[in-house]
Amino acid sequence: MDNDNNDKRTSRQPGKKKMSTGQKIITGVVSILVVLLIISGVVFYHYFQSALKPLDPKSSEVVQVDIPMGASSKRIGSILQDKKIVKNGSVFNYYVKSHNYSDLRAGYYQLNASMTLNQVAKRLQQGGTSEPIQSRKGKVLVQEGAGIADIANKISTTTDFSKAEFLSLMKDQTYMKALEKQYPALLSSSMATKQVRYHLEGYLYPATYIVNKHMSLKQLVNQMVAHTNDELTPYYKKIKKQKLTVQQVLTLSSLVEREGVSQAYRRQIAGVFLNRIDQGMPLQSDVAVEYAIGHHKQHLSTKDLQSNSPYNLYKFAGYGPGPFNNPSMSAIQAVLNPSKRSQGYLYFVANTKSGKIYFSKTLAQHNKRVSSLSKVNN
Repeated sequence: MDNDNNDKRTSRQPGKKKMSTGQKIITGVVSILVVLLIISGVVFYHYFQSALKPLDPKSSEVVQVDIPMGASSKRIGSILQDKKIVKNGSVFNYYVKSHNYSDLRAGYYQLNASMTLNQVAKRLQQGGTSEPIQSRKGKVLVQEGAGIADIANKISTTTDFSKAEFLSLMKDQTYMKALEKQYPALLSSSMATKQVRYHLEGYLYPATYIVNKHMSLKQLVNQMVAHTNDELTPYYKKIKKQKLTVQQVLTLSSLVEREGVSQAYRRQIAGVFLNRIDQGMPLQSDVAVEYAIGHHKQHLSTKDLQSNSPYNLYKFAGYGPGPFNNPSMSAIQAVLNPSKRSQGYLYFVANTKSGKIYFSKTLAQHNKRVSSLSKVNN
């Protein structure tokens, strides 16, 4: 028996040592990781190669890009990616460093997604313009009664200029002073007024403006201000004779623009406002309160009416800091030629359905009329 067992043991062929379960798991995981690493490398390589190519070779859309002063190549890459000029900002950063593109300069650039990284980098070395430039011919419509915030939205959707760029220009005091020097009769009273939100509110004449290729934002705004000056030039003597300033006339005109529709009603409304100013009464216009709180509301609350903004003419008497929108010539002429002032009207209320406006001399008469119209107007 012993010999048989020995024979059996010695007759077995020596084989490989079996792997333990743990070893099999480790080997499997390592194999998977290697495969994933290879796949990731291939995917990254192809992505990297695609990122070196134009984002959209067929694109003809020109995009305005603002590269700020002192921006690093990494920051520039991020901006270009956000503006959809390049596929990946990090790849752009690597590209300019590996190809020794130094001295990328600040400014406004006209770029498009069909450009190669090499073309973009070379363009950025040349330097951009100091202010936004229009890339194509277009037009901007400034509607009667539109405020600067409205115009900013319009410009951002119909030109290459952004809302932020336009609003920043409206706050640019150096630019404002340059315009005042060019149009002293028009802008001196605005520039002399304190607590003004925008010195050009009321001075951007309602019209359609052509925006030519390569036109700057300042040139576009210059057109609007020049148009206002052209329209008001025949009236400067009359404004002075009536002991008013241009700022005061445009302020009242901006209220009249929104409060009345027909010229007859506008002239009467202007008369009411002037009568209230003569008596030291607040103008109490909803238009002023909405501008003070920064947005339109169907029904103003008590809190709205108590806003501490100097533009709240429910709370504060006088003209306030300045215009609430950019009025039409029709509204301006109504203020310069008010009607029925001698009748002493101090109040008015409109039937919102028929459009008819009722004028009153006393608060009691006014409240009675408001009460009778309450069902119609609510």
